[in-house]
Amino acid sequence: MPFYSGNELATVYEDALEHGFGLVASNIAEPNIMMGLIEGADRKNSDLLIQLSAGASRFAGFGDPVAGLKSMGTYIQTIAERYDIGVFLNMDHQTDLEFIEKQVELGIPSSIMIDASHESFEKNVERSQRAVELAEQSDEEILIEAELGQIKGAEDNIESARAFYTDPELAVEFVDRTGCDLLAISVGTQHGVAKGKDLELRPDLAGEIRDTLRDHGLDVPLVLHGSSGVQPEQLQQMLTRGICKINKDTRYQYEYTRTAYDLYRENNRAIVPPSPAQADRGTFFNDTDWSPDKDVFDPRVNGRNIRERIADVHAQLTEVAGSAGRSRFG
Repeated sequence: MPFYSGNELATVYEDALEHGFGLVASNIAEPNIMMGLIEGADRKNSDLLIQLSAGASRFAGFGDPVAGLKSMGTYIQTIAERYDIGVFLNMDHQTDLEFIEKQVELGIPSSIMIDASHESFEKNVERSQRAVELAEQSDEEILIEAELGQIKGAEDNIESARAFYTDPELAVEFVDRTGCDLLAISVGTQHGVAKGKDLELRPDLAGEIRDTLRDHGLDVPLVLHGSSGVQPEQLQQMLTRGICKINKDTRYQYEYTRTAYDLYRENNRAIVPPSPAQADRGTFFNDTDWSPDKDVFDPRVNGRNIRERIADVHAQLTEVAGSAGRSRFG
């Protein structure tokens, strides 16, 4: 039961703000992670926010991001129709306004994140305003998320060697001038591989940003990017301070590869011949007595394992984020 419109997604965020939980926004680049996420969310009766970056869209479209968005959007909608939870799609870390315009024209996503945080404040305002204006042209409600401050690390070709924490007063001006629906803030998290013990997290700053925005009548949901490595207790501190959307990507990438590695390591002799001299893949090992085992190397075997592992991980994350059992549509 997909609800692609931002109208329904906005009601989820309203609930999250009121009850102090978050929606885990989960990035995908191919279908196995997506199907695992839906299964895990359904298991816990949690609404699900799937994310596609521009890079993931290009990957899915074999170099064409629009083709990737169309194909993955159709895939998500088709699979989601089998489930009774709300499934939404956010376009993550978008920097190309022409691609954003195409997304609005297609009406596929529920929300779009415009990332101009690497620009000057005025340029960030300008580009974020433009994204809001584009979204207003859609027949479907599309929410716009913008970002103020910089998060250390690299994400989809956007890289920062340092973290620049979000200033609460600038956040007020930014939200007021851009009209964005959500605000991603920098409070000490990091893109890519990180450990919670090494992060200089500022839940107090998240709370100050939320209170300052509220004081000016701007009670927008806040977003935490770069949450891989953030420990459950650290995350829960953020959830009580206006964070309603928590991005996850690196963790799923690791689980995908680790699951494949474990299968192939444990069944090495079923895939690789015992002697390098027998490794003539061109003849499919015609000159040897050894043959690979299709019960192991069939991609569907590993695909099922990956889906199950991603489902387990996401189900656990919904418990940590507090969205388990809170689907508005189940």
